[in-house]
Amino acid sequence: MKIKYFVITLLAILLGGLIVYRITKNKSENDKGGDKNGKKPPIAVSAVVVKPQDFSNSISLSGSIEANEQIEIHSEVSGVVESISFSEGTNVSKGQVLLKVNDVELRAQLVQAKTKENLASENERRARLLLQKEAISQEEYDISNADYRSAKAQTQLIQAQIGKTSVRAPFSGKVGLRNISPGTYITPATLIANLVSTNQLKITFSIPEKYASQIVKGSEIKFTVPNIADTFSAKIYALEPGIETTTRTMKIRALTDNQNGKLLPGTFANIDLTLGDLKDAIIIPSEAIVPVQDGKKVFIANNGQAKEVKVETLARTDKDVVITSGLKAGDTVLTSGTMSLKDEADIKVKIK
Repeated sequence: MKIKYFVITLLAILLGGLIVYRITKNKSENDKGGDKNGKKPPIAVSAVVVKPQDFSNSISLSGSIEANEQIEIHSEVSGVVESISFSEGTNVSKGQVLLKVNDVELRAQLVQAKTKENLASENERRARLLLQKEAISQEEYDISNADYRSAKAQTQLIQAQIGKTSVRAPFSGKVGLRNISPGTYITPATLIANLVSTNQLKITFSIPEKYASQIVKGSEIKFTVPNIADTFSAKIYALEPGIETTTRTMKIRALTDNQNGKLLPGTFANIDLTLGDLKDAIIIPSEAIVPVQDGKKVFIANNGQAKEVKVETLARTDKDVVITSGLKAGDTVLTSGTMSLKDEADIKVKIK
């Protein structure tokens, strides 16, 4: 038993000595590099001095290019296509006849209706003369007059149906590929072709609600499209009257000229929207910003020490961030080593 207690005691002594050794060694390593008083040397950091400057506040957005006007061409009446008056992929003018549906039966009905209308008109004339001579009652005249009006309305109805057998372009634009041929029997459900107006195009995009109050009708935007090096411009002409609750965005439309035909409906657009120019803005490099739980912070130089400052930001570019509160002109903002810095740490500043 004595040997057992002796071994346990010896092991406890050895373990305690090892713990003391590690504590002493760690302290020695922590103090390494310090001066004779154990104080660490200042941390070398880079910094910039804040200088007010003008800033063009803009945001990048994604949008889509749409035709100014676009419809599917259908006939209002059923029948056999008598003739087609357009060529695929060509421009047509507003009111131009695109195709004609056979109207032989309707014209025959029109002749019959006009005959009945003429007869009813003559009966009404005779009844009016008889009424003036008090040879018939007012009721008998009213019946003749109603017959005449009904016959006249029937004639107008058939004339309207004949007019619908000529399918016309509702606006000027480019007609697409046709899906019918002469002799095809069509109904109002038959797609004849697509008609697209592309001289002007719509750019549709959405912006976050925090920028909604800064958008003004008539403002200009710049945009680019894939595979074209040119930068295009458009003017905002319409805004949704409210914010979409599911996405917290507001939809906007702009109009751009496309007389040269470079742009195609359905294309993806990269939009640069300018929100306004800021005068004397406080701008710092983005690497100076340190995200924290309740916002953002930066470190500034203060009498040889790092000072932690909470800031609020407005906009940012690839390299810079606009500060709206927390900094002022002349502050020296630290731009390197910020993630490991602590408040009141000694620093050695190198101005960029």
